[in-house]
Amino acid sequence: MTAARGRETPLGPINSATYRSFLLSGAGSDLGAGFLQSPSWAQVKDGWRSQLVGWGPDPAAGRLTGVALVLLRQLPGTRKYFAYLPEGPVADWADPGIDGWLDPLLRHLRASGVFAVRIGPSPAYRRWSRARLKSGTGPGRRLSDVLASEVDPLGTAVAERLRARGWNRCGGEDDEDAQPRHVFRIQLTGRTTDDLWAGLNQEWRRNVRRAQKSGVEVAVGSATDLPEFYRLLRITEERDGFRLGRSLGYYERQYAALNEEEPGCMRLYLARHEGGILAAHTMIRFGRRIWYQTGASADHRREVRPSNLLQWRMLLDAHALGADVYDMRGVPSTLDPDDRPYGLLRWKLGTGGEVVETLGEWERPLDGTANHALYRAFQTYMARR
Repeated sequence: MTAARGRETPLGPINSATYRSFLLSGAGSDLGAGFLQSPSWAQVKDGWRSQLVGWGPDPAAGRLTGVALVLLRQLPGTRKYFAYLPEGPVADWADPGIDGWLDPLLRHLRASGVFAVRIGPSPAYRRWSRARLKSGTGPGRRLSDVLASEVDPLGTAVAERLRARGWNRCGGEDDEDAQPRHVFRIQLTGRTTDDLWAGLNQEWRRNVRRAQKSGVEVAVGSATDLPEFYRLLRITEERDGFRLGRSLGYYERQYAALNEEEPGCMRLYLARHEGGILAAHTMIRFGRRIWYQTGASADHRREVRPSNLLQWRMLLDAHALGADVYDMRGVPSTLDPDDRPYGLLRWKLGTGGEVVETLGEWERPLDGTANHALYRAFQTYMARR
């Protein structure tokens, strides 16, 4: 998207076929859309309406330079909506003429009855290597206490542009948004499988070998295995002290919708041992990236390390599928070994990747006293849910 300053790029509604065609094109693929901006994601989000919009010289004819999935949540008792673009829009955030495509979006949303909007810009902000974080751990320490290995100039520039236009970053310095702000990524481009194996730390390599010698077998499951995955997920939530708040129906909708749109987009990996399923992880492929989304494991036979072998198989499959990046999704911001959540970060660090802080999510009410009042009411409503 190359809108010049003072000029606007036309925006209009598009259908899912046109949307997907753009994402699969060279120009669309280069923008690196995440699976949360796939057309089918609207079917996963129960209780939200949706729109597909596109920018370009002629959106109606499919000549596009950017797209967005817009989810709309109605404020009870009104005909007004909160708009949410999870990890979107899919646009060229390096374009200095950001107003040329953001302003048409905001006008379109206002015409649709939207009072406020949340977006998730794609650029990274900061990165930390495994070595940098390992040396930075300690009592009370957090990611923000450790000097980043790299600060992305594009992310910094986009943040400044958004603030200048009245957007506010959601949450505090270390708070997470609806989507994880701190994620863990393993670069795959130009690497061999031997290189990936060497990237695992000694503990990971030992645990993968232990699982193999113990007879753990990894296979790709099907929709019929989702109830067992969900049973293990509830066990994992109870054991590790967290709650995702998702139902079995959520994962069934997700599996059906994503795979109907693109067969094989979502896979369920299972680790079996002595006739039982000890662990189950979900993986999503979209564009040139692959995500490990959700993992679950049993309380028994943990010593045979099924989750390590599962992840190793998933990493190998991501490499074989030609992905540029294997994204292991969210990690906590704590670097205190005594904090319970730190265990997840430590586990992912063993794969040899890096922690990436994205720009996170940004919100703003649309112009007008009424919209600002509705936005405050919506914030109160969501805080009480």
